[in-house]
Amino acid sequence: MNNLIVLPIVLPIMTGIILIFFSKHIVVQRWLSLISLLAFIGIASSIVQQVYTEGIQTLYMGGWLPPFGIVFVADMFASLLVLTSGIVALSCLWFSFRGIGLDREKYYYYPFFQFLLTGVSGSFLTGDIFNLFVFFEVMLISSYALIVLGATKIQLRETIKYLVVNIVSSALFVASVAYLYAITGTLNMADLSVRVAEVGQTGLLNVVALMFLIVFSLKAGLFLYFWLPGSYSAPPTSIAAIFAGLLTKVGIYALFRTFTLIFYHQPEVTHQIIGWMAGATMILGAIGAIAFSDVRQVLAYNVVIAVGFIVFGLAAHTTAAVEGAIFYLINDMIIKALLFLLGGAMIGIAGTSHLQKMGGLIKYHPVLGWMFFIAAIALAGVPPLSGFIGKLLIVQGGLTAEMYWLVGISLATSLIVLYSIMKVFMHGFWGETKLSPKEEKGSDKGLLAPCAVLVFLSFALGLGADFFYPYIEIAAETLMDPTIYIQAVLKE
Repeated sequence: MNNLIVLPIVLPIMTGIILIFFSKHIVVQRWLSLISLLAFIGIASSIVQQVYTEGIQTLYMGGWLPPFGIVFVADMFASLLVLTSGIVALSCLWFSFRGIGLDREKYYYYPFFQFLLTGVSGSFLTGDIFNLFVFFEVMLISSYALIVLGATKIQLRETIKYLVVNIVSSALFVASVAYLYAITGTLNMADLSVRVAEVGQTGLLNVVALMFLIVFSLKAGLFLYFWLPGSYSAPPTSIAAIFAGLLTKVGIYALFRTFTLIFYHQPEVTHQIIGWMAGATMILGAIGAIAFSDVRQVLAYNVVIAVGFIVFGLAAHTTAAVEGAIFYLINDMIIKALLFLLGGAMIGIAGTSHLQKMGGLIKYHPVLGWMFFIAAIALAGVPPLSGFIGKLLIVQGGLTAEMYWLVGISLATSLIVLYSIMKVFMHGFWGETKLSPKEEKGSDKGLLAPCAVLVFLSFALGLGADFFYPYIEIAAETLMDPTIYIQAVLKE
C-alpha cells in the first residue's frame, strides 16, 4: 500500500477547490496553481522512481481488498504519463499567465484547469473500469467549461459538437461497463483480466470489446475524429495546447490498457480492426494536414495522424512496437503542446491564423521561429530529437509483426507530417516580412520561456534515450505480460 499514488489526484482537486475562493484575486490564483503543479511534478517523479526500484505500487481505498474495493495502481506506463502530464500542464499554465487574458482568468479558468488535471491523472491511475469512466467525466466536464470560456461564436458552435459527441460516447461507455459487469461480475481491471481469460473471449465478450473500442476511439480521435479539428481550433492557445497534449492521450491510454490487459485473447479480431482504424486515421489525418492553410487546422490534423501512428504500435503488439508507442506517446504529449503554444504565439503576432496572410516573422522573432523549426523536425522524427526513437521502434515492431502495409502508411504519412509542418514554418516565418514591429497585433513577450522548457525536454528525450529506455522497457514489459499487473493488484 502506498498512499503517495493518490496525491496526483487529491492535490489538483484540492487546489481547484481552494482557488474557487480566490476568484477575484488573479495573482493569488496564479501562484497557487504554479506551486501546486511544481508539487505535482515532484510527487509524480517520486512515484516513477518508486515503481522503477520497487515495482508496481497499489493503494486499496479504505482497506477494501480487490476486487471489492476501489484500487489505484501505479505501474510504469501510468506513472510516466502522469509525470509527463504534469510537465505539459506546467508549461501551458505558465503560458496562460500572458496568453489567456484577464477576462477568462476571472471566470474560474485556474480551478477548471486543476479539475482537468485531476481527471487526467485519475484516469491513468485508477485500477477499475468504472472509476475510469468517472475520471473521464471529471476531465470532460472541465474541458466543456474550458472550451466555452470566452463565449465567442466559434467556441459555442464547436462546444455543442464536442458536447454531443462526448455525451454519446459516455452513454456507450456506461452501457459497455454494464454489459461487462453482467458477464464477468467484476469491474476491477486485474480481476477482469482473470475472468475474461477463464471464460474465453468469444461471442458476447468480443462484442463488448468492440463497444469499448468505439468509446475509446471517439475519445482518442482514432478514425472517429470528425469532432477534433474544430474543437481544438476554437479555444484560446493555452487551452488548445493542454487539449492537444493530454486529452486524446487519455483515450489512447485506455485503448492500450483494455486491449493489453483485458481483451487481448483474440488479436485476429480486435487488434486487426485496431490496425485498420490506425491506418485509416493516418491517411485521413494526412489528407487534412495538407488540405488546409490554417495554422490551427494543420496542427489539429497532425494530432489525428499521431493518434493513428501510436495505436499502430498497439495493433502490431510486439515488444518493440509497444516500447516505441510508449516512447512516441510521451514525445507527442510534449511536442503537440509545444506546437500549439508556438502556433498560438504566431497567430497572436500576425493577428490571423491563415498562412497566406503571414510571412517573415523570423526577422523580428528568431527565437520563436527556430523553436517552431525544432518542434517540427522532432514531430517528424528527425534524429537526434525525441520523435526518432519512438518511430524507429514502432516501424521495427510493425516489420516483426509483418504489418508491411501499416509500416508503408506510417512512413508515407511521416513525410506528409514533415511537409505540412514545414509549410507552416515556411509561410509563417520565411519569405517577405508582412508586418513591421509597429503593425504587429501582439507580442511573444513572456510566451517563449514555457515553450523553451518543452524544447529542452524534446532534446533530453532524444539525446538521453539510453537513460530513459529502462523506464520505457519496464512499462512495455507490464503491458506485454498481464500477469505482472494482475499479481501486483490481486497479490496472487
